[in-house]
Amino acid sequence: MRIRDTGDLWWKSAVIYCLDVETYMDWDDDGIGDLPGLVQRIDHLAELGVTCLWLMPFYPTADRDDGYDITDYYGIDPRLGDAGDLVELIRTAHDRGIRVIADLVVNHTSDRHPWFRSARRSKDSPYRDWYVWREDAPPDTSKEVVFPDKEDGIWTYDDQAEAWYRHRFYRHQPDLNTANPQVRDAIAKVVGYWAQMGLDGFRVDAVPFFLADAHKGKGDDVDHPHEFLQQLRAFLSRRTGASILMGEVNLPYEQQRTFFGDHTGDGKHEGAELNLQFDFVLMQQMYLALARQDAGPIADTLRTRPEIPHDAQWATFVRNHDELTLDKLSDDERQEVFDAFGPDKDMQLYDRGLRRRLPPMLEGDPRRVRMVYSLLFSLPGTPVLFYGEEIGMGENLAAEGRLAVRTPMQWTSGKNGGFSQAAASRLSGPVTEGAFAPEHVNVSDQRRDPDSLLNFVQKLARRYRESPELGWTTRVEILDQPHAAVLAHRSTWQDASMVALHNLGSEAVRVPLHLDDAGAGTRLIDLLEDDDRTTDDQGRVEIELDGYGCRWLRVVHPGSRRML
Repeated sequence: MRIRDTGDLWWKSAVIYCLDVETYMDWDDDGIGDLPGLVQRIDHLAELGVTCLWLMPFYPTADRDDGYDITDYYGIDPRLGDAGDLVELIRTAHDRGIRVIADLVVNHTSDRHPWFRSARRSKDSPYRDWYVWREDAPPDTSKEVVFPDKEDGIWTYDDQAEAWYRHRFYRHQPDLNTANPQVRDAIAKVVGYWAQMGLDGFRVDAVPFFLADAHKGKGDDVDHPHEFLQQLRAFLSRRTGASILMGEVNLPYEQQRTFFGDHTGDGKHEGAELNLQFDFVLMQQMYLALARQDAGPIADTLRTRPEIPHDAQWATFVRNHDELTLDKLSDDERQEVFDAFGPDKDMQLYDRGLRRRLPPMLEGDPRRVRMVYSLLFSLPGTPVLFYGEEIGMGENLAAEGRLAVRTPMQWTSGKNGGFSQAAASRLSGPVTEGAFAPEHVNVSDQRRDPDSLLNFVQKLARRYRESPELGWTTRVEILDQPHAAVLAHRSTWQDASMVALHNLGSEAVRVPLHLDDAGAGTRLIDLLEDDDRTTDDQGRVEIELDGYGCRWLRVVHPGSRRML
């Protein structure tokens, strides 16, 4: 095994952690999280095993979409700090071995951005064609709306411009015309600026919308949208060779392949585009499997996952900062998940997802919660954690919409969960209450408890980093065994191999395994428990698995020199 390869393509075996500066740690006690507060908590991330920090938008904003309505791509929201604070964060994170990436939100701007303010004033504005306009009344576009509870179409008439402008999202977020060469140059300048400031890459927001058909003005390139993504990746690689683009692409697998740069479907690189893409398909099938307590949907999905280029990677996740979207499930399948994990209408959002975190969905059962995070880290790909997942934070359904899962981080059992000393009314969001309130769920208590979820997730991160086959395997092997509730999968890369077992059911079982390449003397070393099994001369072994149990079994052949 050429272990040096894992350093060159670091994103294939990273542990990524997403947070919003505004809700993470308030150091000046004004009620809003800030960059100095985040710097003070870098060691928490380092101890957890995080190797890449993903920052949600920290730019100046009109703050009508939690920072995703940007008014200045080159600035820092003054509530969060200044450029010097960001440099200190990047410097401190790098010192701890943590790379830093940030959201790149270039599908749209705020309607208060200077570009749009100029564009709406005159047809002769140099920024007019930076946005997408039409002068005739649009047809019904209600079915194209991303947020059906807020908008009834994707075009809004602007009195000042005397034209309609397009907005795939909210009306206060006009779409940039990304087919315009001037817009593309501006986006590249933004990327280059933050790369020069020390960022190690970007999570690209809403990629399919970002590359969608645009204005078709003179000189616009709408026929080859992927060429822009290729150019952006090449530009970033020239500026900082180890930087990444991690894309939000919620599409079926066959369509996702093209965003890796594979345009013929053979798993090869023809045009480097995104380094990582979130695996929304697998995530949704995982929740269906959890609802049924049947591992079949996960196994079937892993079997059909397409081969991807060598330096590309899937980003796996349990939750993110948006609603838990279930849009790729059938109506009946989605209803199964709703019935199991969000039966109340208030728990659902846009008729396609849930605004809940995992522990409350599983009624706080620590066995199931741990099993799910063990599954996350064992799936082939790069695991992505959303802040608070490491301690089992819950949601606050009193918050509006998606904000239910974006509550302040819970550091202690004290006032406001140790997030801030400000009055509760001044906080950036309401603290979670009830069974998942800070007095029950917080970092401080769990740091001192060897049996806590925090310590378990630390172990998972450490074991994942010690097992490059989990990130580098090209094709996972689903192992035959008789239990519908059990997922048995094997990941192999060069001379490294691991078998992972996860029981989605409540009943304990004995799992018979047959490893074709094993024989007498082949050992299965459990990385999560103190256990060591040996296969017989036919490569067979039986493993006990508790209800909602999980095992990571490193395959060690005689003569192996791997660390155990």
